[in-house]
Amino acid sequence: MIQPPNTNASLAQRDLAVLWHPCTQMKDHEQIPMIPIKSGQGVWLEDFDGNRYLDAISSWWVNLFGHANPVINAALKDQLDTLEHVIFAGFSHESGIKLAEKLVEITPAGLGRCFFADNGSAAVEVALKMSFHYWRNCGQSQKTKFITLENSYHGETLGALAVGNVALYKETYAPLLMEVITVPGPDCYFREAGESWAAYSSRRFALLEAVLQQQADSVCAVIVEPLVQCAGGMRMYDAVYLSLLRKACDRYGVHLIADEIAVGFGRTGTLFACEQAGISPDFLCLSKGLTGGYLPLSAVLTTDTIYQAFYADYTKLSAFLHSHSYTGNALACRAALATIGIFQQENIISQNQRLIALLAKLSVRFESHPHIAEVRQTGMILAIELVKDKATREPFAWQERRGLKVYQFALTQGVLLRPLGNVIYFMPPVVITAAELEWLAEVAWQGINHAVKN
Repeated sequence: MIQPPNTNASLAQRDLAVLWHPCTQMKDHEQIPMIPIKSGQGVWLEDFDGNRYLDAISSWWVNLFGHANPVINAALKDQLDTLEHVIFAGFSHESGIKLAEKLVEITPAGLGRCFFADNGSAAVEVALKMSFHYWRNCGQSQKTKFITLENSYHGETLGALAVGNVALYKETYAPLLMEVITVPGPDCYFREAGESWAAYSSRRFALLEAVLQQQADSVCAVIVEPLVQCAGGMRMYDAVYLSLLRKACDRYGVHLIADEIAVGFGRTGTLFACEQAGISPDFLCLSKGLTGGYLPLSAVLTTDTIYQAFYADYTKLSAFLHSHSYTGNALACRAALATIGIFQQENIISQNQRLIALLAKLSVRFESHPHIAEVRQTGMILAIELVKDKATREPFAWQERRGLKVYQFALTQGVLLRPLGNVIYFMPPVVITAAELEWLAEVAWQGINHAVKN
């Protein structure tokens, strides 16, 4: 019997009969079509009906060098013929070793040890547990708390969720979560008229330092998303906050965990956001762009000082026993090596300055829009905050789902723009062309005008 060809409609019907998708109210798909993707090439995705979509959000911030990248494809094909995976306890492999060496080489100074995990949330869990366990091994078992910033997001597993502060994700599970210390954040959206990002971020840091003065003896670490709080609405702050925080953590004897899962690998204009503050954290969490959007993998980079606190005879029972079945997966490590290779061989960070400048130029048009409160940019991340009233910054009622209207309009024009509430943002693969970036901005402009109509 000849099977009919796959179509969007046929695959969507099969999908909705068996699948439960992430971060989705599945009932929405009674009105909003599911879009099955057949293939990807560069910044473009193609569905089964032949429609194409510019992937303006890098498929949830993971894709760096385009879909079906030939360099990463070739590396994976070669690795697949050699070794797909092996237990990473008591065994190792060349791709894992090379990747760890490369990460130690390219990350901020002092991060000499690399621990692999499966995804971003798992990396945060590793860093939290490692920090707590370090202090315990050092005889400071009173250190059990973590400080986090308001509006922060660090993942969906219970430990990572606990140190986040976006109510939409956290409130439901509050009874399951450990208690943390949440301090006012440096989000520059709330700065006074005429106040610089640096001045506001510095002023807000004083609130965190006051907590450290009072509670540092019980605190393991402060965890932050450097420069951009991504899931919190792409809210941004100045690098001076990180500089002040690094000094304070040293002064009060507290670890600094930098969650660069979303902002690492060139998103902010430097390879790692921490570079813009000239700091090295005690723990650096990486994932998403690490493999160029190909395979799940994360890494936690830390110091030899922390590593040595776990290094002892077995009978001391001081080992770090956290594990994942797919730790150091050979295919994922090889994809990551190819990704880093592209950065280094093609001088991507320097090349992207041209696109960053173009993005800034394109953003000017949005600043005077009567329903846009702020347009903000850090590197290749641009965010546009929709509001009901520009003068008062009164937001649209969340129930109106204005951002969703932009998303739906953009799809009709061949652009994937998935909003964060009423924040429209661009975080495209860095291989996007100037012409594609201009088209993206035009579609966003039209979509916003469509969405804010009464």
